[in-house]
Amino acid sequence: MIQLEALTRGTLVRGILPHQSVTVIDAKWHGSDVVELTYKDIQGYPHTEILFRDRESTLEIVTDGRPWSFDGDGALLRLVSEAHRIRLAHLSDPLLAVHTSDVDPLPHQITAVYGEMLTRQPLRFLLADDPGAGKTIMAGLFIRELLIRGDLQRCLIVCPGSLATQWQDELFHKFDLSFEILTNDRIAAARTGNALVEMTLALAPLDKLSRNEDLQAKLRSTDWDLVVVDEAHKLSASFFGGEVQETKRYKLGKLLSTLTRHFLLMTATPHNGKEEDFQLFLALLDGDRFEGRFRDGAHTCDVSDLMRRLVKEDLLKFDGKPLFPERQAHTVQYVLSDLEAMLYKQVTDYVKEEFNRAESLVNDGRKGTVGFALTILQRRLASSPEAIYQSLRRRRERLQRWLREEELLKRGQEVAMDFGAAIDPEDWDDDFEESPSSERELQEQEVADRASAAQTIAELKTEIAQLEKLEELALRVRHSGKDRKWEELSKLLQMLLRERMAGNGEPKTDRSLFPVPYSLSPKLVIFTEHRDTLNYLSRQITTLIGRSEAVVTIHGGMGREERKKAEESFKQDVAVQVLIATDAAGEGINLQRAHLMVNYDLPWNPNRLEQRFGRIHRIGQTEVCHCWNLVAAETREGDVYLALLQKLEVEQAALGGKVFDVLGKAIAGKELRELLIEAIRYGDRPEVRDRLNRVVSDRLDPQQLQELLAERALAQDSMDTTKVQQIRQEMERAEARKLQPHFIAAFFIEAFERLGGTIRQREPKRYEITHVPAVIRQRDREMGRGETVLKRYERVCFEKDQRYLSGKPAAVLVCPGHPLLDATLGMTLER
Repeated sequence: MIQLEALTRGTLVRGILPHQSVTVIDAKWHGSDVVELTYKDIQGYPHTEILFRDRESTLEIVTDGRPWSFDGDGALLRLVSEAHRIRLAHLSDPLLAVHTSDVDPLPHQITAVYGEMLTRQPLRFLLADDPGAGKTIMAGLFIRELLIRGDLQRCLIVCPGSLATQWQDELFHKFDLSFEILTNDRIAAARTGNALVEMTLALAPLDKLSRNEDLQAKLRSTDWDLVVVDEAHKLSASFFGGEVQETKRYKLGKLLSTLTRHFLLMTATPHNGKEEDFQLFLALLDGDRFEGRFRDGAHTCDVSDLMRRLVKEDLLKFDGKPLFPERQAHTVQYVLSDLEAMLYKQVTDYVKEEFNRAESLVNDGRKGTVGFALTILQRRLASSPEAIYQSLRRRRERLQRWLREEELLKRGQEVAMDFGAAIDPEDWDDDFEESPSSERELQEQEVADRASAAQTIAELKTEIAQLEKLEELALRVRHSGKDRKWEELSKLLQMLLRERMAGNGEPKTDRSLFPVPYSLSPKLVIFTEHRDTLNYLSRQITTLIGRSEAVVTIHGGMGREERKKAEESFKQDVAVQVLIATDAAGEGINLQRAHLMVNYDLPWNPNRLEQRFGRIHRIGQTEVCHCWNLVAAETREGDVYLALLQKLEVEQAALGGKVFDVLGKAIAGKELRELLIEAIRYGDRPEVRDRLNRVVSDRLDPQQLQELLAERALAQDSMDTTKVQQIRQEMERAEARKLQPHFIAAFFIEAFERLGGTIRQREPKRYEITHVPAVIRQRDREMGRGETVLKRYERVCFEKDQRYLSGKPAAVLVCPGHPLLDATLGMTLER
């Protein structure tokens, strides 16, 4: 700092022009506080500038032989040095994302992110750990680590629509990452006409992208630093007749692969048992390596550099104990009452006749839709008297409305009728069983209750008359109170719930049917396929227990908040003992608070058995998990399922819980559905029954299962206790080496106040921010990270263990990667 009087002819001065010194030519005073300075720059060009007294602090006289001085502000130097150190924190802390996220990762999650994924640049990788291993946590850690290191600005996550909100919630609550879901409203509101360009952290439903060509055209004009695809096995293609048959989803996968630097695929079922299809799947990651027509043996190669796979039974906690407990399945047979058996026979005969009539239809779409409708009707017959009665009633009412519409149009009885909407058979095979529960329920309601093989008004009248008789019989069964399936479930409930609630110690009920360890606070999950059955069971169980608050339900027609409330009530409220759910609860809901489960209805897709079991058999479960499957003996589809489940129990004794992991590969969903339909149509023929039993037995042959388990291992990693201890030691070293939170706190408080912010301490190590200056909020908007910097914060902290204190507001963790700290760093370095 100098005074203006020191600016005399020939003086060398710094601070007038940026990054250079100037030479004074003349100084002309105007009063005592203003000087008109004429000077020349280092190129010799003259300039004139008026200087006031307030400029004195920025000026410095340069002495010959001394190119710099040491009279700068030491506090500012320290502040800028700390800003650089915080920006480079990942160099001293290899687990920075772990230390700045609200997660406590497990050994296999640490090795996936820091051992497999971060070491690959660019990343083209398949993460194929078992269901429930926490792949969302691994993806979140990876995204946060890339963000902190400055290697990621734009990220796209593609997942099934039913999982989008779960992804959004987990990434926000655990990693402070604000992802925006690509909805129809967001697409319509895009300022530029392309919402994907405007979204830097985006979540897109898989089928919204794969089925919308306009959206794909917009997607082609974007680029991403990282694309993550969850449930990536849906991006399937296959060889048929020597040619590659690419689905819409597979074409989307090929497109995504070209738009990103890092490409991460995540699925628990990467291999469907066909090596040629697996090669096509891996071509999404490395097209050059897996290009060309498949030749058995020629393309078999080591894929360990492209994928990592760990199975449930091999995962360990940090103490070396198994992460997942044992799981056991039990089959409960029941025999229909005489009246139920009569209803079963007559409805099955009706379904069989309609199938035969549908075979004569010329329109394949209509043929497939009628087959779909009849399949749903048969499944509802096996579900409950309530479900089949309501289905028959709705079907009769819909067909009667259709009949009236046709008669109003004055069509002759021999004139062909307009059928309406049809289902593409390919969509039924590929998409229906994998679609969200809410979509399945809606599609069943809209199509299944109306689809008919009738081609004239006369045929339609005949079918309606037949339905009226069946409806009347179903009503008799409903009013008779004879429901053998419910009686079996009632026995289980009384053993597990009522006697234990009474506090009578070990139950006196015959436990041979229901072998399960005694538990003081049991919670039970019951899965059904149909909402009519769900409502029926809710009424029955509420009556049995005697408390309406003991039962909660989840189905596809519930909104997000309502579903979440039911889930939390089941997990947290000790008064709630039973959750009854359709497969909506099998999609992205964690129910490890319970360890007992009943499949009241068995799905026709075996993958759904594992998906349901996976709701309770997941990280955090401490009890042995038990599942009971209720099956009607002496029914056509029941016989097929009994053969399957009995064979499954035999193999379970040899292979343990691993048998559930390959059930969907041993017998595919489409194959099982075709077997069950064949049993319904031709199951009265002994030779057909024998052949169906042989098929089931062959599919669950011990040697076949062992081969599938070996295939399932693929690029399987191992996790022994030595490796776990090594990971634990590395985490302890990283904890000691990391940039400690008190350094970040000291920097932030000083820099934030210098920039005009207001912060004060409220509890030890916890602060309240009452004013965030506009310059910081503007800087955040320029960075465009997704989460917005707020005008004020009720609580902030700098250490993870200070986020939640009893009786105090939750605190925002200010750490590397948080936009408030990043904006403050940027402004400090810029100024």
